[in-house]
Amino acid sequence: MYLITMLGNLLIILATILGPHLHTPMYFFLSNLSFVDVCFTSTTVPKMLVNIYTQSNIIMYRNCIAQMHFFILFSGLEIFLLTLMAYDRYVAICHPLHYTVIMNPRLCVLMVLASWIMNILHSTTQSLMTSRLSFCADLEIPHFFCELNQVVHHACSDTLPNDVVIYFAAVLWACCPLMGILYSYSKIVSTIRAITSLQGKYKAFSTCASHLSVVSLFYCTGLGVYLSSASMENSQSTARASVMYSVVTPMLNPFIYSLRNKDIKRALRNMLGWK
Repeated sequence: MYLITMLGNLLIILATILGPHLHTPMYFFLSNLSFVDVCFTSTTVPKMLVNIYTQSNIIMYRNCIAQMHFFILFSGLEIFLLTLMAYDRYVAICHPLHYTVIMNPRLCVLMVLASWIMNILHSTTQSLMTSRLSFCADLEIPHFFCELNQVVHHACSDTLPNDVVIYFAAVLWACCPLMGILYSYSKIVSTIRAITSLQGKYKAFSTCASHLSVVSLFYCTGLGVYLSSASMENSQSTARASVMYSVVTPMLNPFIYSLRNKDIKRALRNMLGWK
């Protein structure tokens, strides 16, 4: 699964770089999403594979904090990029005549850069607050990686400030982008309903189908882990849900975006020399 994730996402990145017809905002965001997916899985899966091979679940404290830092960073970037892609589809369908003016290259780069800066600040804050906690001896985390909630709730010191920051960040980094995605698609649906021809409706909806699939898969598993009050009581279910959004979703993204996308398939054929 890890090799498929790496190969699929790297092919998407190469296709968008080498394909001149893919130098558009939609594929710019998609290539960034593929890069984040590669980094996202690389924070947890290699260590998990080492644990399986060595039959040992030991991780150094500083390595645990570093893993948690990068996991928070790239999961937040995934959420922000999915939101930017929803906004891109909203502008393309609801304001097609102004699309090239609104979604200009400078704005796209600034939005991605702002996403990186905000998530670096967020992940650094969470890591620093976790590093100030004290832990009892023989700590065992019932997870396959150093997940923030699991680590914080196994500390021996006061975790109230951490809990406040975690739930405040969950609202800002998960719920607010989700509201933005839902608002964008509510406008998209109302615009599509106003289109008279069936072919026009299908063409408009087909540009959003892949993004909707990825958003649904990521949010249904991700929010199920972080907003469930029973997450600490049923750690095995939490770990399974975490595998879905941290391993399975990044692996499926290249397939979801390429199997029904003629532009991506054309770029991949040209890149690989297939007629």
